[in-house]
Amino acid sequence: MSLLLPFWQRLLITIAAMLLASFLAGLVWSWLFGAELPSYIAGLVGGLAALPVWDFLRRIRPSEK
Repeated sequence: MSLLLPFWQRLLITIAAMLLASFLAGLVWSWLFGAELPSYIAGLVGGLAALPVWDFLRRIRPSEK
């Protein structure tokens, strides 16, 4: 039996990483330029952050008890 993280756990962690990356990008953008980050750029940053997170989560396995 292959022990992988269930799909729903990977999805929740990936969504959390996307939201965090978008939020942090917005903070940095606001700090640098003093304006709001356009939503399409925030989405791009979040989407690009999700790719390596999803790939990493597919490779790790939960600890066996």
